[in-house]
Amino acid sequence: MKVVVDASNVAHYVKNENGQPKMANILAAVKALEESEDEFVIIADASLRHDIDDKEKFLKLLDSENVEEVPAGNDADHFILEIATSEKAKVLSNDKFRDYAAEFRNISSMRIPFVIDKGRLTFGKPKQPKRDKNILQHICDEIIKELNFKKWEIYTGKEGLDLSPLNIAKQAIIRIDNANNTESKLENIFSKIPMFNKIVEMVDDVEIAAPYVIFVLVHPKDYKLAVKNAGNISVTVADRLGLEKKPLIAVRNDLFTKPGNFELNILLADEVTENAPYNILVRVSAHDEVFIKKNSRNIASTIAGRLGSWKFPFVSVKPDMLLEKPGDFEIELEKGDAFDD
Repeated sequence: MKVVVDASNVAHYVKNENGQPKMANILAAVKALEESEDEFVIIADASLRHDIDDKEKFLKLLDSENVEEVPAGNDADHFILEIATSEKAKVLSNDKFRDYAAEFRNISSMRIPFVIDKGRLTFGKPKQPKRDKNILQHICDEIIKELNFKKWEIYTGKEGLDLSPLNIAKQAIIRIDNANNTESKLENIFSKIPMFNKIVEMVDDVEIAAPYVIFVLVHPKDYKLAVKNAGNISVTVADRLGLEKKPLIAVRNDLFTKPGNFELNILLADEVTENAPYNILVRVSAHDEVFIKKNSRNIASTIAGRLGSWKFPFVSVKPDMLLEKPGDFEIELEKGDAFDD
């Protein structure tokens, strides 16, 4: 591990009887780092040489290769954080560097606190990096942007309505009833199915001839409730709209939808694709790898439901050393034949 020592902060941890920062504190830090066999560099601000209790030892220390004094007039704290960031190092300091939180986002996970007791320095533990609570939504947003860029139409509604079977049916009826040129669209869909009448006669499950497919987008917690009521929703919509065939209800877990809410992506049957057009590669930081893998199927479901595809895209998750911070990710769309059912 690489460590940048904030010499001024360490020296001021325990002052001598005259209120001066102590050279012994810095030497205690050096001893602790040497014992732990960590690679380190000591950074001191220009004023420390004038304030420290043992100037002779401090000036001798400055001659060491791994000790650097920040020139007068420069911001030592900023210098320390810059070096730590560029070298991917930790910072030995009890300073929380609050003035630099906007520029250096991971100070809490970068910083190693310490205590000095009876002349011995003991390391504390850096705080765990803060996770991005909305990383799943951010990943899905990025996938949708890429699909839009590639000219695929995506349902983007995210406001959500109160979830109940009755509300789902009501909203579906309103949406379908308000659709433009409904009758002509129905005629078009039937005309696009070869030998439509003969097919219907040959197939017992007439649901395949449904004019609409209603993708019900719900939070994973609400999936079972929506599936349980799918049949009743379909019958109610068909009856109220006077449809000859019941619409198909396809329930999808959706990461944009809050618990207790739902969204509807309603398509004509010929607009629904068999497969999603792309598989998805998600590169993530090591901090998020397990969590994203655990939710990869929910990502796939979200994209399938908003695209309007029967089968889910295949979502693969890979850790990437170049993505260091929690919440960092990159996505790549890949053409391929491997699709998840």
